[in-house]
Amino acid sequence: MSKDNYIRIFDTTLRDGEQSPGASLTSNEKLEIARGLAKLGVDVIEAGFPAASPDDLEGVRRIAKEVGNSTESEPPIICGLARTIKSDIDAAWEAIQYAAKPRIHTFLATSPIHMEHKLRMTPEEVVVKMREMVSYAKTLCQDVEFSPEDAGRSEPEFLYHILGEAIKAGATTLNIPDTVGYTTPKEFGDLIAGIIANTHGIENAIVSVHCHDDLGLATANSLAGLQAGARQAEVTMNGIGERAGNTSLEEVVMALYTRRPIYGLETGIDTTQIIRISRTVSNYTGMIVQPNKAIVGANAFAHEAGIHQDGMLKNKSTYEIMLPETVGLHRSRLVLGKHSGRHALKVRLAELDFEVDDEELKVIFKRFKDLADKKKIVSDADLEALVEDQLYQAQEIYKLDGLQVACGTIGLPTATVRLVGPNGNLHIQAALGTGPVDAAYKAIDEVVKMPNTLLEFHIHAVTEGIDAIGEVTVRLEPENGSIPERTSPQSGEVHKRTFGGYGAHTDIIVAGAKAYLAALNKLLVASGRYGEVETATEVGA
Repeated sequence: MSKDNYIRIFDTTLRDGEQSPGASLTSNEKLEIARGLAKLGVDVIEAGFPAASPDDLEGVRRIAKEVGNSTESEPPIICGLARTIKSDIDAAWEAIQYAAKPRIHTFLATSPIHMEHKLRMTPEEVVVKMREMVSYAKTLCQDVEFSPEDAGRSEPEFLYHILGEAIKAGATTLNIPDTVGYTTPKEFGDLIAGIIANTHGIENAIVSVHCHDDLGLATANSLAGLQAGARQAEVTMNGIGERAGNTSLEEVVMALYTRRPIYGLETGIDTTQIIRISRTVSNYTGMIVQPNKAIVGANAFAHEAGIHQDGMLKNKSTYEIMLPETVGLHRSRLVLGKHSGRHALKVRLAELDFEVDDEELKVIFKRFKDLADKKKIVSDADLEALVEDQLYQAQEIYKLDGLQVACGTIGLPTATVRLVGPNGNLHIQAALGTGPVDAAYKAIDEVVKMPNTLLEFHIHAVTEGIDAIGEVTVRLEPENGSIPERTSPQSGEVHKRTFGGYGAHTDIIVAGAKAYLAALNKLLVASGRYGEVETATEVGA
């Protein structure tokens, strides 16, 4: 990579990202994330704001010592943030001095609104203050970065002047922040181009971009700045940060990677580590990544629409502009739901080692669509149950003839069931349970005697109102080897078989009992016990 086209990735997840409401991290969590960022290949880790608290200082110091001196690969620069205040700069140096490559990052606002209302300083006073503190930081650390806060709303001419003075004072990196996410890509690109063209001594410094996402333009603005000549991008994992967040590391990196012919720029990021570090940051901060988030969202490489799935099955490039393996995923996901087509269903059944002919597929596809209307996503277990149901169509070996339950806060939940068995035999059984459904199922089990594990119990209201019809679907798995497991002819893998049942009634407990019996009847057929089911005289009649 030439110096001219290499983009330094400056990650501020541990500083700006941690300023997200509710995203505080412990020192141990920060250290673990920093290790992940180093493995990812970021050039600079802004490890925190040491002056903020003794714990923050200690956390930055630990990162400087352990991650900043890594022997596994070239260690990243470890950076500490400081206001243009001597005590802040001292705290930053105290924390980062142990790193092989330390950096002090100091900032001072330069927009008219900030200078007047926040700093209550004149532009001349701001320049003097900046010069004094950058010069002081330079006496401690050779690598000094200066940021004119709210540069996006600053006067360009004033920026040219103060940035030139910062270079004279010793700044080696000039970071241009769109602090409040106000600019548009053209504005920000023009701002960076103007700074590079008009700042005295700019050839002695690297220009950096640091954008916020208040208008959803952070990534676009950052890329515009890089195209205009900036050679460092300040980003966070998953785009976390104050308010609407910061520029997302994964979006900038993958835009440069995927559209290389357009940008002609390179980074040192190992993109296969992106998903792993994204999940680490999400888990530690407690900030869930939205499903439709670019690159790292759960749906970023998932497809449900039938047309898309058909295209993907024929050639992945029809609907994916990058390979999921590039960012650390094993493969794309074809999500089966109500928009999925027959082709996707057939392929998924084949992947589950089910061989079905065209006629069987027709029936299964219809039932799949019915189920998909009730559930947002149809799982592999659901598909297995659909196939098993097709093979073992329900026969009413046992039929619900009556059900009565007693439950509430007083007394134990009790259910009494009356079942009609084979040959018309009548069975009456009562049982206690943790609730009315549990009690009813236990009473049914006492009669049917087919050991199983209840894997899923799903309730759905068909109509509105207090008298709505309720639908219940259940899925069971046999126990104790009562039914032979299914061995795949292709892979030789052994799969436990599952069986589904469905029931509908205005009384949801009755609907649940009907669904349970439907599944049990399929279990009986599959087990071969149908001919052995007891034909004794009436029980409890």
